[in-house]
Amino acid sequence: MHFRSLTASDLDRVLPLLRPGVVGAWADDGTFRKGLAKGEYRPEWTWMAEDGGEPCAVALWWGTPDANRPSVLDTLHVRKTAGSQETRAALAARLLTTAHTAFAASGRDKPPDYHVLLPADWRDHPEAVAGLAWRQEASRRAGLTVPLERLRYEWTPEDGTPGPSDRLCFRPEPDDEVFVRLFRQVLAGTLDVGSRTEAEMVGADAQARADLAFYRDSMQGERSWWRIGETPRGEPVGFALPSRNTTSHVVGYLGVLPRHRGHGYVDDLLAETTRLLSSEAGADLIRADTDLPNHPMAAAFARAGYRNFARRLVLSAP
Repeated sequence: MHFRSLTASDLDRVLPLLRPGVVGAWADDGTFRKGLAKGEYRPEWTWMAEDGGEPCAVALWWGTPDANRPSVLDTLHVRKTAGSQETRAALAARLLTTAHTAFAASGRDKPPDYHVLLPADWRDHPEAVAGLAWRQEASRRAGLTVPLERLRYEWTPEDGTPGPSDRLCFRPEPDDEVFVRLFRQVLAGTLDVGSRTEAEMVGADAQARADLAFYRDSMQGERSWWRIGETPRGEPVGFALPSRNTTSHVVGYLGVLPRHRGHGYVDDLLAETTRLLSSEAGADLIRADTDLPNHPMAAAFARAGYRNFARRLVLSAP
């Protein structure tokens, strides 16, 4: 068995492995071709296993077009003819480990997370459960041992565009430092697992600045869309960072300041985000994720008419 990154001549041989509608895969052959053209997928970020010169497994890492390194693993396939669940897990683990070693040699200190795309009701489907099982075991053997399940939501204009809030006034704020202070405040008691975990390692101020930089520099939304929600007396209650990624408009980030939690202000922030993206940014589709343990945010999405259309399992290195 030979493991290596792709060359241009491998493309047509690998594409048959990228079947649409399979658990654990964001990219089929058409999506992969488009991503290659945009620089979101690259041959050096795509790794394959060959047996006797025939591709039998493939792993696709994704990144933004301007990135020097991939951000996430989003697609992992092994031919069904490779054998049992254990055989597929073992083969995929060797493929991931080989790629991780190459990424480390290029200066990456941790392997990229694996984002596994799943149906919203995946536990009710034996095929989905089986498809996840060998992928998760392969990821575990390759060092991605920390799981986090996230709910994926979407909104379309047919769900109704909300009107302005009757409790909060929203305004833009050009000063990044104002948002840094707000980010820092909402980290206290946050139910966002990623931000909380990172803040415990680097500190609240560093994490606040990292969160702001991500939405300002890595996302494709306009900085002018960001809003602070205030009471009629001008007291900040929370903030919203409507945005866009490479495929759709997204809710981005919502934060309610600790002293104002428990009063339903997340509904006002989400409504303003939806209204702005729909009415001002022209969005005909808005998507959002939230961590499975974040029950208040999940409930807010349901109240606002967002549909839970899928789940995302994030597998990370500790």
